[in-house]
Amino acid sequence: MLNEEVRRIMTKDCVTVTPTDSIEHVTRLIFETRIQQIPVVEGKVLVGMITAYDMWKYSNESDHVDGLTVGDLMTKKVLVITPKDKVGTAAELFMDRRFKTIPVVNLRHELKGVITAFDVIRHTLTREYPHPILYSKVFDEIES
Repeated sequence: MLNEEVRRIMTKDCVTVTPTDSIEHVTRLIFETRIQQIPVVEGKVLVGMITAYDMWKYSNESDHVDGLTVGDLMTKKVLVITPKDKVGTAAELFMDRRFKTIPVVNLRHELKGVITAFDVIRHTLTREYPHPILYSKVFDEIES
């Protein structure tokens, strides 16, 4: 299960922004989608990541975000993985680096999707337990 390729479980149609998008736009996106790490692309090429943490950190250091763009706050050095890398490799990176999302890129650095720590957990759990018992019992109790 951890020897399968990342492309089998990654999210292919992920939310993205560009370096010229406003911080206000990203704030709305994070609020509406509940996604806290968003790949930054120019065309199809990954150029960075912007996170809720990046924006929180900046807001603690500065009084204003007016006029700021994603390019001003994004992280440019981003760890990536390829579609053919193994799910186990992603799991190790999540454990080692303690972040939640890894962009998946091809050899031209074009964004193909993202893999999250949750994707790895869901993949591993559903292989072992195709019909989660605990979750369904809790859900049934809530509905009663």
